[in-house]
Amino acid sequence: MNESLRPLKAYKDPEFINSSAARSVRLLSEYLSPYRRFRQEKVRDTIVFFGSAHAIPRQRAEKAYQETIDAQQRSPSQVGPGLVEAARVQLGLSRYYDDAVELSRLLTSWSLSIARNSHHFVVCSGGGPGIMEAANLGAHLAGGNSVGLNISLPLEQLPNPYITPSLNFDFHYFFMRKYWFVYLAKALIVFPGGFGTMDELWEVLTLIQTGKITKKMVVLLYGSTYWNEVVNFQAMLRWGTIAPEDIRIFRFADTPNEAFEIVREGLERYYVRSNRHESPVKKPDVRL
Repeated sequence: MNESLRPLKAYKDPEFINSSAARSVRLLSEYLSPYRRFRQEKVRDTIVFFGSAHAIPRQRAEKAYQETIDAQQRSPSQVGPGLVEAARVQLGLSRYYDDAVELSRLLTSWSLSIARNSHHFVVCSGGGPGIMEAANLGAHLAGGNSVGLNISLPLEQLPNPYITPSLNFDFHYFFMRKYWFVYLAKALIVFPGGFGTMDELWEVLTLIQTGKITKKMVVLLYGSTYWNEVVNFQAMLRWGTIAPEDIRIFRFADTPNEAFEIVREGLERYYVRSNRHESPVKKPDVRL
């Protein structure tokens, strides 16, 4: 048979694979490919960091702020108060970048001290800049692996350079990316962030509140000043839209050491002593 006459197999046909008819195939791929890779890399559980993509290191923020002040003094008509205020706000946010680096470093060092044949409590981020980058950087500084669950966006979000290459993922579907955030997570640390951070936080809180997440999960909101200003949990409680036990789903912390102790204590209590011999990727304990 003339091989040139052989039709293209469906799974090798880019037009079909990228069509609406093959959407289910693409969805399944974003489930099965990470599943396979996590098994290969022996990643059995993660500590997930969420937070703003706009945070930068404090040293860089201080330099940018000073440059803005200097530019305003030279050309007040071209550098208005709005630019100065934006630089000031970014400087305030920068402390969270540095804190995320340190917290991730502490957790990774601790994780490496208890790991055996599998990678325990691997830091996982959304793979992009800001707090995501800080989380991967902290793990890198500690000499550990880290996961990046990136997503393709109209305004391109490229992966940061500190993700372990074999654990660098790029998703198309938000809900499959969220699934992998939650599936292996044993702790969730949420730094100040915007719509995306809120979306991820509220989804996890809802899954825990409704019992869709059946495993024990440590949930930590980092930066009590930010969270108590942006979300009035006490008002929700007074209005009866949440119950007192819902407030106990999460805790607050304001320093890397305080956050580290909360997360470490929770993970040791729930997992370290009792689940040392679980398989790398096990039966789901998330009912999605």
